[in-house]
Amino acid sequence: MMKHTAKNWILISFLNLLIVAILGTILRYKIVFSLPFINQKYLLHAHSHFAFSGWITMALMTLTVDYLKKNQNSNAFKKYKSVLWLNLLTSYGMLFSFPFEGYATVSIIFSTLSIIVSYVFAMMYWKDLKLISIKNISHSYLKAALIFFVLSSTGVFALAYMMATKQVEQNYYLASVYFFLHFQYNGWFIFAIIGLWIESITTTLTIMPYLSKLFFWVLSFAVLPTYLLSTPWLSTNIIIHSIVIIAATLQFIVWTALLIITIRLHNAVKEPIYENRFVRKIYLLIALSFSIKLLLQLVSSSTYISNITYGFRPIVIGYLHLVFLGVVSLFILAYSFSKKIIPLTYTSKAAIIIFIVGILLNEILLMIQGIADLAYYVIPDINLLLLLAAFILLIGITFLNLSVKLKH
Repeated sequence: MMKHTAKNWILISFLNLLIVAILGTILRYKIVFSLPFINQKYLLHAHSHFAFSGWITMALMTLTVDYLKKNQNSNAFKKYKSVLWLNLLTSYGMLFSFPFEGYATVSIIFSTLSIIVSYVFAMMYWKDLKLISIKNISHSYLKAALIFFVLSSTGVFALAYMMATKQVEQNYYLASVYFFLHFQYNGWFIFAIIGLWIESITTTLTIMPYLSKLFFWVLSFAVLPTYLLSTPWLSTNIIIHSIVIIAATLQFIVWTALLIITIRLHNAVKEPIYENRFVRKIYLLIALSFSIKLLLQLVSSSTYISNITYGFRPIVIGYLHLVFLGVVSLFILAYSFSKKIIPLTYTSKAAIIIFIVGILLNEILLMIQGIADLAYYVIPDINLLLLLAAFILLIGITFLNLSVKLKH
């Protein structure tokens, strides 16, 4: 019988990341070569849903429960084991149903069950978080993450309603899809990882509590307006669009100030945030990726830029993978190592380096493809190079799983 520990659940999450990478590689392979027995759209649904639920949500649930275990309830994993198992079950249900039927009866059932599990987790975690005697700003981030986690499901229910009534209007359909995506990755994912990150550098933030609280309120305020960056047809009113620009500007300015002051404080006291130099470099890469993400949001708040780039698939995919891989996935890996949930070995270091190379290559190629598309120019063999990037990501994740399994 499996012991319910953070390490075992993270190992399961890493295995799920490997499955996500395999699906992503198959999707890239099908663009270049023929795979007539695979429905690209259906497999894409499986890839995205399993990435969200089986990899990121599974890992974030594990890391947040581990935070409870260390601060409030030593039996936290025993208490949450049913929720974790149910999340895993619904994730695999979506993994094995979407490739064969797309959005249909079985996949919708598992998607709905997944949402119910998220509600149960959010209610349980909110109550347990309130029981921790020592309060800090990280709790505000974690509570906000839970709110956005629940709120994101509104998009799924809107989609289900449209499909059930067979009244699928393109703009409403896209608005519902982007609502789910936005409040998942800009809400649940980002607020959860910032909450965990701030918890690990609380000693620094006690020196500048006002700035860290200001960033929380600015980021919280910005979540709703920046949703309109994905749905420009909803922000044609000049007042609404001005609010979007203000939100995107404020979150970038306050984040930049927070990042600069954090780095300067630690340089001044000569006390590194994290003991391991390799982990520190990963966190710097995450901070850079997050800074680019906020900068891209700021740039896209320009109507001119938004009108040019909206609808160009490589640009959208590049932005999403910057967030999912360069920010969220790298954070989960770095945090797991920095908290010693998973031991950092030479082989796991090599695996992460390969993974990072794959991320960088993927982002650079998507950026080049996006710019070429804007100029209506097709780059020869660009999809073959993107397939190579997918293989490199897959190799890195495979080696990572092998290294942690062997050490385990």
